[in-house]
Amino acid sequence: MSEKKNRQPVGSLKISEDVIATIASVAAQEINGVAIITQPSTGRQLFRQFGKKPIDVVLSDDFVDIDISINLEFGVKIAETCTSVQSTIKDNIQTMTGMAVGKVNVLVSGIIFPGDKQDA
Repeated sequence: MSEKKNRQPVGSLKISEDVIATIASVAAQEINGVAIITQPSTGRQLFRQFGKKPIDVVLSDDFVDIDISINLEFGVKIAETCTSVQSTIKDNIQTMTGMAVGKVNVLVSGIIFPGDKQDA
């Protein structure tokens, strides 16, 4: 006697933008050279697309777009560090949520010099 198991969805699943932002924050802080997640600089025309939050999550269709603002430690290679941040955030979100990540925009808001206090 064999039973046929029917694996139909029994409801819906929604993941909060705050949960995705938390995953992105933890992923970014795993990267050597990232000092803190910080508020984006204000008053600059170039960075207007970044919201007022340190991490902005936009859910559209089947994709997640992330904007993250960080401070880096003095002496790190900015391009390499930001590329690592982007790929780590993308991998973690896709692995943990199953959602596709369209893009991860990284804004370097500042550099933390040795001896500077870090305000979270």
